[in-house]
Amino acid sequence: MAEKDRTARVVVRLASGIMMLLMLAAAPRTMMAEKSATDVVNEIGIDQKLNAQLPLDLPFLDENGREVRLGDYFGKRPVILILAYYRCPMLCDLVLNGTVKALRPVSFDIGSEFDIVTVSINPEETPELAAQKKVAYVEDYGRPGAAAGWHFLTGPQESIDQLAKTVGFRYVYDPKSGQFAHAGGIMVATTEGRISKYFYGVEYPSNDLRLGLVEASNNQIGTLADELTLLCYQYDPVTGKYGLVITRALQIAGIVTVGALGVFIAFSIRRDRRKKAGAA
Repeated sequence: MAEKDRTARVVVRLASGIMMLLMLAAAPRTMMAEKSATDVVNEIGIDQKLNAQLPLDLPFLDENGREVRLGDYFGKRPVILILAYYRCPMLCDLVLNGTVKALRPVSFDIGSEFDIVTVSINPEETPELAAQKKVAYVEDYGRPGAAAGWHFLTGPQESIDQLAKTVGFRYVYDPKSGQFAHAGGIMVATTEGRISKYFYGVEYPSNDLRLGLVEASNNQIGTLADELTLLCYQYDPVTGKYGLVITRALQIAGIVTVGALGVFIAFSIRRDRRKKAGAA
């Protein structure tokens, strides 16, 4: 297990490094002047903290400037949690765009089967900025009711720090450029506010995200086909994806085969008895 955890950290750090180098290439030359790119890459990342309880009492402001608690968005549906900031020059938009792209093929609707909570890691950003971002992405998603289920929050540094620490989101701020270096990824949380899944990068397989939401809801959403799929597929925290569990798939296939054989034998015996009865 320790070896698997080390592998997971290497994978996440490599992905974070690639994202960071892309962001540094697009950022002003003054960014991270005191630190080398290697130092910054070593400081940022997303550490898995599966089953961690989110601090639901943290105060924030919603996109309308109203005081809210993080827990206001939990209790009914699973939640996709995104840490970003609204003036990000590249990576945050890629994460948000990737989320919308992944959700388009999914039949679940934001605000109906699940919610999304996007939290700015920049304490200086305002609800006005959050509102502009919300309008753009709700329109891009393009389904009725999404505005009631996709929330864009801002808040004080204390709330941001506690939330980021809880979910393992490590980032670095550069005061000269006013920008943040961070990794790309999203999280799925249960209705109770526990971290259930991590998905890394800026593109997420739609089916994996769907299964993650089904699991986070304790099968309260989804279909029988989703439940059957989850019997054969399991989330791999190393890759942040679902993979086929061969032994379990073979077991289920064996059960199905035995069941089908039993039905065939029963049908054959019944048919032979009818024939004998008819001949008599």
